Amino acid sequence: MRARGMGANVIVTEVDTIKAIEAIMDGFSVMPMHEAAKIGDSFVTLTGNISVLRPEHFSAMKDGAVISNSGHFNVEIDIEGLKKMSKSVRMVRPLVEEFTLKSGKKIVLLGEGRLINLACAEGHPAMVMDMSFANQALSCEYIVQKHKTLKKKVYPVPEELDTFIARLKLDSMGTRIDKLTGEQEKYLASWEMGT
Repeated sequence: MRARGMGANVIVTEVDTIKAIEAIMDGFSVMPMHEAAKIGDSFVTLTGNISVLRPEHFSAMKDGAVISNSGHFNVEIDIEGLKKMSKSVRMVRPLVEEFTLKSGKKIVLLGEGRLINLACAEGHPAMVMDMSFANQALSCEYIVQKHKTLKKKVYPVPEELDTFIARLKLDSMGTRIDKLTGEQEKYLASWEMGT
């Protein structure tokens, strides 16, 4: 969604019918990997499965295609298969390898096929981390204040904390949003009107 929001044409490849229909309903194109391989520029696996990107996909990819994994260990991309079909491998810079296939086409592998958000990241942006840390800190404070009434189980972050943090973040960004009118609040809290 973030990539699409930044202008990318995102294609989803999927084996799960429910997830495929959800992707379509969210406005994404959905197709098999062998079709997507021919038109994609950048490929990110997010499956938790083995050999999601394989030699038949590498052969179909454009020259200069970039591949990475964000879903599991370094098994989602068949790196050994990529090596076998390559005549050379060049380290462009740390964690960026360029595989030149025997056909002359180049495929760029990021982060040795390991989790890209960990292997190549320089950390999450402060814009995200400030909310995460605020959530953690306020959740700890909540536990300290309410520990006598809480049972020993996993609790979701209370909605009022998420709402408070979201409001602070929007304020810090200079973003304003609408507020419900008294009439709207009353309507949402009732069941009498419109039935």
